[in-house]
This record gives sequence, structure tokens and C-alpha cells, in this order.
Amino acid sequence: MPEICYFFYITSRADLTVEQVVELAHQHGNQENVIAQLKGAVQAMRMPVNDLNSNRAYMVMTTLAWNLKAWLAWLVPNRACGLELMNMEFRTFLQAIVALPAQIVRTARKLVYRLLGYNRWLKVLLTMFERIRQ
Repeated sequence: MPEICYFFYITSRADLTVEQVVELAHQHGNQENVIAQLKGAVQAMRMPVNDLNSNRAYMVMTTLAWNLKAWLAWLVPNRACGLELMNMEFRTFLQAIVALPAQIVRTARKLVYRLLGYNRWLKVLLTMFERIRQ
């Protein structure tokens, strides 16, 4: 016998339609996923030292890393790739984009960046750099 699940949305907001109440509830659930990512993968709530200012700086740095992922997702011209990047878990983002192996060579007049690995996100990453440069 199949199990039947019912969802109830209780609110005191009379100004919203039924669809708006459901959308608001879904946004709240998405925010809980973001908090879970910040706690788990990014470890923004880790508190590595016993000094309040140092812990605050650590939380700011980890939150900036999370925001970098969202910012880069908005720069992707391909909307489907941007949404995939936006919904990507942070550990996957680290492996796909941040931890891409590279070699930096200083020559007499310039720096040369050599990407030593390849994955399907490399083209997206290079497109993002072009948009930033423009």
C-alpha cells in the first residue's frame, strides 16, 4: 500500500495567494539548504580559535568563498550552466573549479598561467574570466 504524504502551509498572511504561500515555503526550505552547506561543506561555523574577532574573520572568509560561487554562477552566459553552478554543492565546486591544477610561470615581462587539468567546467571558467576582464 503506497504511503500518502500531505503538506500543510500555515500562515497568518492574508495578502498572499495560495501559490505565493507555497513559493515562500519553498524559498525557506532552500535557505535551510544554504545554511546546511555553510555549516557542512564550507565549515563557516567551525570556530577554529578561541578569539571572537579571529572566529568572525574566519566566518567572513568562508562566507565570501560561498558568495564567490554564487557570483561566478551569475556571470555564466549559458543560463543552464549558471543554474547548475548555483545549485552545485560547495565541495563539488571546490573540486571542479577552485582545485583545478595550474602552473604559474614568471617570465621577463609577464605571468603565464598554464592550466594542467581539464574538466567540463574549464570552458565555463574561461568564459567567466573573459566576462570579468571586459
